[in-house]
Amino acid sequence: MRKRLETSSSSNSKRPEASSSLNSERPPNVNNRIGASSLISSIKSTRSGSVWLVLSAVIIYSCYSVHYYQFENLPLPLTAEHAGKRGFSEIQALKHVKALTEFGPHPVGSDSLDLALQYVLEEVGKIKKNAYYEVDVEVDFFHAKAGANQMTSGLFMGKTLVYADLKHVVLRILPKFLANEAADNTILVSSHIDTVFSTGGAGDCSSCVAVMLELARGISQWAHGFKNGVIFLFNTGEEEGLNGAHSFITQHPWSKTIRLAVDLEAMGVGGKSSIFQAGPHPWAITNFASVAKYPSGHIIGQDLFSSGAIKSATDFQVYQEVAGLSGLDFAFTDNGAVYHTKNDKLDLLKSGSLQHLGENMLAFLLHIGPSPHLPKGKAMDKEEKTGQDTAIFFDILGTYMIVYSQHFASMLHNSVILQSLLIWAASLFMGGSPAAISLGLSCLSAILMWLFSISFSVLVALVLPRISSSPVPYVANPLLVLGLFAAPALLGALTGQHLGYLILKKYLSNVYSKRKELSSAIIADLIKLEAERWLYKAGVVQWLVLLIVGNYYKIGSSYLALFWLIPPAFAYGLLEATLTPARLPRPLKLATLLMGLAVPVVISAGSFIRLTGTVIGIMVRFDRNPGGTPEWLGNVMISTFIAVIICLTFVYILSYVHLSGAKTSIILALSVLFGLSLILVLSGTIPPFTEDTARAVNVVHVVDASGRYGEKQDHSSYISLFSATHGKLEKEIEQIKEGFTCGRDKQGGERITRVSIDTKSSMRWSLAINTKEIGDFILKGNSEELIPSGNKSSVDGWHHIQFSGGKESPRKFELVLFWLEKTTHSPDNLERTIQDQRPLLKLRTDADRLTPKAERVIEKLPTWCSPFGKSTSPLTLAFLSSLPVKWIETVGNYVALLRLPKMLLQLMVLADLASKVTWHDNKLSGGLNPALISKGLCKASQVVELFPTVSPEIVVREARIEDCWEVAETHCSSFFPDYSFPLDFVLRVDRLVAMLSGFTIPNGCRRTCLVAVIGSSVDQTFYIGSEDFKIGGFDGKFSLNRGYVAGILTVDTVADFLPRKGPLRQRRTGIAYISNVAVRERFRRKGIGKRLVAKAEAQARSWGCRSIALHCDLSNPGATKLYKGQGFKSIRVPEGANWPQPKTSPDVKFNFMMKLLNTPITT
Repeated sequence: MRKRLETSSSSNSKRPEASSSLNSERPPNVNNRIGASSLISSIKSTRSGSVWLVLSAVIIYSCYSVHYYQFENLPLPLTAEHAGKRGFSEIQALKHVKALTEFGPHPVGSDSLDLALQYVLEEVGKIKKNAYYEVDVEVDFFHAKAGANQMTSGLFMGKTLVYADLKHVVLRILPKFLANEAADNTILVSSHIDTVFSTGGAGDCSSCVAVMLELARGISQWAHGFKNGVIFLFNTGEEEGLNGAHSFITQHPWSKTIRLAVDLEAMGVGGKSSIFQAGPHPWAITNFASVAKYPSGHIIGQDLFSSGAIKSATDFQVYQEVAGLSGLDFAFTDNGAVYHTKNDKLDLLKSGSLQHLGENMLAFLLHIGPSPHLPKGKAMDKEEKTGQDTAIFFDILGTYMIVYSQHFASMLHNSVILQSLLIWAASLFMGGSPAAISLGLSCLSAILMWLFSISFSVLVALVLPRISSSPVPYVANPLLVLGLFAAPALLGALTGQHLGYLILKKYLSNVYSKRKELSSAIIADLIKLEAERWLYKAGVVQWLVLLIVGNYYKIGSSYLALFWLIPPAFAYGLLEATLTPARLPRPLKLATLLMGLAVPVVISAGSFIRLTGTVIGIMVRFDRNPGGTPEWLGNVMISTFIAVIICLTFVYILSYVHLSGAKTSIILALSVLFGLSLILVLSGTIPPFTEDTARAVNVVHVVDASGRYGEKQDHSSYISLFSATHGKLEKEIEQIKEGFTCGRDKQGGERITRVSIDTKSSMRWSLAINTKEIGDFILKGNSEELIPSGNKSSVDGWHHIQFSGGKESPRKFELVLFWLEKTTHSPDNLERTIQDQRPLLKLRTDADRLTPKAERVIEKLPTWCSPFGKSTSPLTLAFLSSLPVKWIETVGNYVALLRLPKMLLQLMVLADLASKVTWHDNKLSGGLNPALISKGLCKASQVVELFPTVSPEIVVREARIEDCWEVAETHCSSFFPDYSFPLDFVLRVDRLVAMLSGFTIPNGCRRTCLVAVIGSSVDQTFYIGSEDFKIGGFDGKFSLNRGYVAGILTVDTVADFLPRKGPLRQRRTGIAYISNVAVRERFRRKGIGKRLVAKAEAQARSWGCRSIALHCDLSNPGATKLYKGQGFKSIRVPEGANWPQPKTSPDVKFNFMMKLLNTPITT
């Protein structure tokens, strides 16, 4: 009889007889495999906290190294001497960047843009002069005519982009002895000279222009051996909506010869310029990958860009959609947070950035220039458009690029999927029902891992805006997301997977309990080993599912699933596989983990890190319509993204943790990391913004002539300060000290309307057309048709026209509106229709001028703020106006007439900007000729709410779920202002819990909480949920457009504080009671209290109450005046009567006030 392997001292000492009898009956093939208990002990020692510390350091260092070599390892810049006449010199290119940035911001229509164009024109003239004698260089200073650009997808869908007076510098390089043949087959290299008004644009896109100038110089020495021409397009108008590329493609005669397009862009400053869009034909990316010295590019960017997850657009979209061209789109993405801000400057341009792009592009052009196999351009075959031949591409450590077709990817993925399914089928067949159930429970552990990870991370994301000075405190220091979001996400993933591990253990204990030949101690240890292996397999299943989904939808990024599936599965099969159930499980080897993760880390770690940094940089400009998205939305997106990355990449690692002795250490380390990060944020030790990573703000002097029908429409003039970065502007306003406020009350046949507009000196304007009223339109400029009728899309019921042009662009326009057929409005609902009417047109005209007030505010901006520009944002002076619709009765029908507000502009400095708008409204019926109905004139130029201001509308409504915290905060800050942290926080939580737990009210009574919300619109709110249920005293609806709670009020019919009636002291009925009226301090004296009380009265009337009552603090004369002004009268309490009153300090005396609900309000 052989001696059993020793398990543990405790089990041996307690059951010697059992061990002996068991050994005598044990089968020989099992005898050598039952040292499980000793293996568990060894696992805890080999996977101790110190081992995991070393392993974590190795993984972190490996990921950093991959990211560094893939994205940070730049070539050395070359001087002109080292590069030679035919090479690329970054030192020479930097001279161009410096010269262009010294002109300052040069947007379309500016004098500085004329200087920048002149500089580029002079430099291409030098290239022509010094070109190789067998090379023909042509220079064209192209002046584009007026035109209109309507993109069918992406950022500008639903808009018509109109342009005029754009100037481009076009350089064509041809071999002199094959000039005719090469001129018919050309390669386009394009970028834009213009910038937004807020920056000199070192990154976007002076760096690209500089690279093109240096490339053109080098190509002019090589092109004598080319069979294809090369066109370098230095366009203007890109920042106003891709207008430069559109005007060139649709108007320039050379555009018809282009077969391939390459666009150079920047969404940051410097670093490696990577390919983030390629195709649709794979020829360009295939040839680039074969010759590029430092290839960089990932189809992940293309998938995100095309899906709309990244809200941006480049000229490449025009080349694809309008010209039908294939090609490549490059972009610098380092320092994405400075994009379009003052910090887009030369100092941040890393050494080697231009050399990297220049050498890649030079090698590429030298390779395809002599090629006779350029793509067919517009004549692409139908097969190419199906997506079967689009390219999958990615680089490895920035040194080698993998490219293969979608067709090959489908075959490869199908093969891997089929083999994986066969292996799983065989494994489950051999394992029987226990294996199938174990697989299902292991998949449950993966699902729990995802749920807990995302929940933990999102919870932090939702709380962070409430407790931090900024909703995005990590922008200036992106590493903070490791503690704020990654640590909770990893902790949640571990918690969820461990819960699944416990469930799996419980099931396996039932399975192993049937094996009577093993002792209970050994069975318990074997269960742990078996559960660990199933958790590892769950990771394989997770990536297999993702591969199947990605392959079905032909998502290019599915190659990641391939690399995260095959190597870990291969390592497991090589080192761990136990295909026969007769063999008992053994602990997973660390070698399996290291072997399985080596390839996935090399392939994807750098991309995941870079993508996370890019998403964080986007948070600076995430709120494209300032105030239109919840403050927590950006955080939720980043936290979810990080949680997803952790669940995808840590699924294999976490399966090793549950049997280790390091669980407590890992949880403690993650908690400390999270706590430290939170302390750094809350204490202000690490600021959310710095001078080098600034917040994106806009300062605009607004002349507002908007109004509603029936109201006096005098203009108002004010400075608007708003930000595309989430968070309140209180700190900035406090430093500026210019008296900003965050709230301002705002009180039968085809029809054709013609509107004539004279914008005077304004060359940049935006017009929004109400597509709920207007079905189609035509726009003409200087009698030339710019936008024809037909094919008008809309977003949220509006079609936007954006116009930008040079100094010679037209100022007079004619807009022809074609109305939709409408149901006749009856006189009964005429007044309601007028009140509910949206503007027909909303116009905003911009001027790049600094008024004294705006200049003063900009000078006082904190250093952590930067003016921010984009195609849709206003310049520093803007005029607003709107055109409402008035219904009048004409010949028995109600037809719409435009009623323009009249504005007397007293500011002499602005007098030349006032534009004239003349309109005519015709009604066509049957065969009658058009008859002029009315005519009007307005000297206003600008229109309406195309950007929000800091003076939003106040809406009073019932509180909803998402208002709970701010209701509690308003209550506590108003009634207990002296409380400080942590008492104030505890008090707010107490109020919040009380509200969510529900109001306890007697049967037949009613109670509701009203809120006055700043920056929310009743008509433009999107709800989730239903009114059929309540949470506490709040509606069960949840809104994504909640606004900011400025005041609260509770109204009920409970009658707790009303004198009882009769000897039985019954509750009084028919009387509503107001309580807890509170308005935040900075919003007081703006009429919010009156509106809350008026809403409460309306609510009481709807309940059938005949009167309404309240208690008013006698020490608050302002409140007494408010209630008396609303019609309330003091009720004298009979002497000796014990009437109830609110429970508060005994020193507070109340005045009981009451109002009959048919009593009119006094002024």
